[in-house]
Amino acid sequence: MTTDTAQAPECMIFLLSKAYQKGHGLVKKRLLPFGLTNMQYVILETLWMQDGLTAVELSMILAIDKATLSGVLERMAEGGWIEKQNDDRDRRAIRVFLTARANRMKESLQKERQAANDELLSMFTIEEKVLLRRLLKDMA
Repeated sequence: MTTDTAQAPECMIFLLSKAYQKGHGLVKKRLLPFGLTNMQYVILETLWMQDGLTAVELSMILAIDKATLSGVLERMAEGGWIEKQNDDRDRRAIRVFLTARANRMKESLQKERQAANDELLSMFTIEEKVLLRRLLKDMA
């Protein structure tokens, strides 16, 4: 069986996956000195917008299965980025709060994310960046 490898680069799914790999790698490299993974950073970003979400709410917002999220949150708590607390109204629910460390590091971490975005999009004009953002939002 032969495959037409010349067609692979024209496949949108292939191109999107390659763009994702490049972007993911840029952010990963910038987060490494902080001891954070890309997923952990996304959780911090979400909590900076709304601190005290439940684990279920985080799971739904980020489209992460609960088992995966549980492990990520555990490592973040051990690393001093978040605190997990039982919900006062529902003892089965766990609320996730940012620590002072996470809030103190917010500006530095956001600068690293922005630098990764800037590097990834450096070859585009402002108009192309706006169009790409709109297309990706529509697709997502």
